[in-house]
Amino acid sequence: MTDRLQQLSDAGVSIWLDDLSRERLETGNLADLVEHSHVVGVTSNPSIFQAALSKGERYDAQIRELAALGSDTDQTVRVLTTDDVREACKVLRPVFDATDGVDGRVSIEVSPGLAHDTEQTVAEAADLWKTVDQPNLMIKIPGTVEGGPAITETLAAGISVNVTLIFGLDQYRNVMDAHLAGLEQARENGHDLTTIHSVASFFVSRVDTEIDKRLDGTTSGPGTDAGLKGKAGVANARLAYQAYEETLASERWASLEADGARRQRPLWASTGVKNPDYRDTMYVDDLVVEDTVNTMPEATMHAVADHGEIRGDQVRPHYEDAAAHMAALAEAGIDYDDVIEVLIKEGVEKFVTAWDELGATVTTQLEQAKGQQ
Repeated sequence: MTDRLQQLSDAGVSIWLDDLSRERLETGNLADLVEHSHVVGVTSNPSIFQAALSKGERYDAQIRELAALGSDTDQTVRVLTTDDVREACKVLRPVFDATDGVDGRVSIEVSPGLAHDTEQTVAEAADLWKTVDQPNLMIKIPGTVEGGPAITETLAAGISVNVTLIFGLDQYRNVMDAHLAGLEQARENGHDLTTIHSVASFFVSRVDTEIDKRLDGTTSGPGTDAGLKGKAGVANARLAYQAYEETLASERWASLEADGARRQRPLWASTGVKNPDYRDTMYVDDLVVEDTVNTMPEATMHAVADHGEIRGDQVRPHYEDAAAHMAALAEAGIDYDDVIEVLIKEGVEKFVTAWDELGATVTTQLEQAKGQQ
């Protein structure tokens, strides 16, 4: 059942699970996925934590304990989420050791409400790093304009970073520049560059969702052009990898690499297919290329294991086709820059909403626990 996942791994794609919950930890599900399904990393986000906390009873005992100690909502959320991430780090530690720190990573995100606050993002990133206190942790920082300096400063402090909510090519280039600047400052600060890792989470399916909507004429975009639909997400990601290769070819990177710096691998995120008319494995099958991460919901992972089509490098041979498709979209009236701006704004808003819902859930559970004391 996992032969295709082995093929994917052999092609240079690291398989990370885009989910985390106490149930996965306590039942041994996460450990099982690591052992049998080639999972070598875990990503979390506010939506994932909100879903985990809102169902089941596995957090109830700890919430009662925290309520008895007088913990407020924010403190409780911090304890619950960092405890889960710390335990996941321990599960993935053997992978971390075996891959010299490349994989075996678990990511936790700074509070989404800080997406446009550089100073507070840096402070919370440092606090999360200290609180979880595991070498295989990655701190997720949104790739917003204000996130750029925070990425640089956090890396400069020797903290590994997962840059999230990347949708556009110019945005991605700015993220890569922030990464290089962070490593240069880390070198000046005397940090061992071999210990600082980073990935850049480039979102895929949401690009198709937004552009397809515009092609359907449900916004101010042009009328339907069926031949253009469902291809922008992959094309955009392929061009992102081309930009990645251009950065690796720069003298600036060569200088850092000579001093032991690790590559900031592209991570394909949002790889669960939103449109049921599309192949449910397309954002995995069509983005196979070495030196990348694909973080998948478990359903997508099982779909790939069952009927994925792993056909070798599906990115570098298609740069020209990808550029041609994006040009065709522009000719059809799709405003790429506006699409990216909308997606970044919506991405932050969705995480803020999920974080608020998480807080509301915890507040209710704390009040119930205090009522039982």
